[in-house]
Order: sequence, then C-alpha cells, then structure tokens
Amino acid sequence: MNKLEQLKSMSIVVADTGDIDAIKKYQPRDCTTNPSLILKAAQLPGYEHLLTEAKGWVAGGETLDDIIDKLTVRIGTELTRIVPGDVSTEVDARLAFDKEASLARARRLIELYEENGVSRRRILIKLAATWEGIQAAHILEQEGIRCNLTLVFGLEQAIACAQAGVFLISPFVGRITDWYKKTTGTKDYPIDEDPGVASVRTIYAHFKEHGYKTVVMGASFRSAAQVEALAGCDRLTVSPQLLGELADDEGTLERQLTPSEGSTREATISEADYRWSLADNAMAGEKLNEGIRQFHQDTEKLRTLLSAE
Repeated sequence: MNKLEQLKSMSIVVADTGDIDAIKKYQPRDCTTNPSLILKAAQLPGYEHLLTEAKGWVAGGETLDDIIDKLTVRIGTELTRIVPGDVSTEVDARLAFDKEASLARARRLIELYEENGVSRRRILIKLAATWEGIQAAHILEQEGIRCNLTLVFGLEQAIACAQAGVFLISPFVGRITDWYKKTTGTKDYPIDEDPGVASVRTIYAHFKEHGYKTVVMGASFRSAAQVEALAGCDRLTVSPQLLGELADDEGTLERQLTPSEGSTREATISEADYRWSLADNAMAGEKLNEGIRQFHQDTEKLRTLLSAE
C-alpha cells in the first residue's frame, strides 16, 4: 500500500478542499471547507453554474450574506454527494465574537442544508474557537448540530472545547510552525521537534488521558512529513497536494499516535482562564486573531466576486 492507503487504515482522512475532482481522485471519507476554500472552489470549472446562479441572486436583490450562505451550502451539498461522511461548513468569521449571531447563522446553514435534502447528521458547523464560538457550539450540540471548532492553537483552547461537549476540534499544525519559524528565525525543525506537530500530539494525549470524547483532527499541514508524524490521530484534514504526495510514496508509514482510554479529572476552564491562556501564549493569541481576519478577508473577496458584472 502507498502511504495514503496506510494512513487511511490509522486515521480518518479528510480532504481540505472543495475541489470535486481532487476529492474523487483521493477518496477521503470526509471533507472540510472554510471561506478561503469556498472562494477557490467558487472559481473552479465544476462550480461555474453555481457561481452564475449566485450572481443571479445578487441581481434579484438578495443580501450578500444570504447569498454567500446559500452558495456555501450549495457547494457543501455537492460535496455530500461524493464523500460518504461529514462535510464541514463555516460560519461567517465576522461573527466569531458574537455568540447569539453565531447561533443564528449556524441554524440558518443547517436549515438551508435540510432544504437541499441534506441531513444535519452529515454536516459539521465550523466556528472559530473563541470563547463565544465555544459557548455557541455548546448550545448547538444540545440541538443535535455537531460542531467543528477551528483555529485551535493552544491546549487551553482545546480543553475548553472538549469541556463544552464539542464534537470535533481542528488544531492547526502548519500555522503554529510558521509562527515559530518567523519568531525564532529557525529555518526548519526536525519533525519530532516541530512545534505544530508537538501541539497536536499534546492535545491528543491530553484528551485520551482525560477521557474527552471530542475528536482531534489535525489541520493546516505544510508538508507530508507533518501529516506522517500524526498518523493515528483521530482525523487528519489534508490538502490535495499533500494527499497526492502520500499517494505517490510507496514507503512504510509508522503509526505515531495510539488511542487510549483514561478518566483523569481536571478543573473546568473558566472564561478568565481561557482568555488568560491567549494573552499568555503569544502564538495562540496572535494566530487566532490572524486566522479570523484572513477568513474574513477571503469572504470579502467572495463578496466582490459575486458583485462583479
């Protein structure tokens, strides 16, 4: 077996793309999208008809917020037809610090999916792992709407998500490593000293030790080596480029993470604890805000694309 096939035997492989051709080629179980990926997907040949339809909605006077939600759901609906598992769909990044607005937008996305014949059991609502996003997710989970808390950069962020009963978190490997390379001037790290890899390994081990049921899905990979270093993680969401590199590699892939069952109890993370963790951890605080800002910028680019004649 090639390394991609071996990886699929250890972790659930998720495609980090909205590219239908790439998904069909590498056959992941799930796929995940975000505003940046929706912007790219909307410009792919396979979605030309949806982009044209969305521009018609603009001409009809619908608001851009509603149109972007409808377009995102239409793309997500197409994805549910080619993967057997979950499709992640993200709430507008501008709402990251507004619990009530996030709840309303998440419920609207689920309503749109159900109008398109897609059960909420197939969808993961993505929310930034702000304190407000975590509290919104706690309520949504009680309503049977599973959530994917994204832009996770610190252990305390991850624990707060797990304690809120969130279904899945996405800790970002590559962005963590990017920050440390830039801050320390380090050109490259040996894979076992890679800060992004180490962060996900720590979160995974902590969750298993404490019996948290929240799924850990490593995300934001910069190299196939980073993916391989987390083989055995619950889920891994990987770009088409890196899926291709793994598929072309006939070497042996060793399991790095092994599930275990623990029950060690720990104190509940308060809002003050959470906010202090982001103030104390410069990397986590900076990358969370930067990630929200970047997703918003790509949403704005999509708004411009839809408004163009």
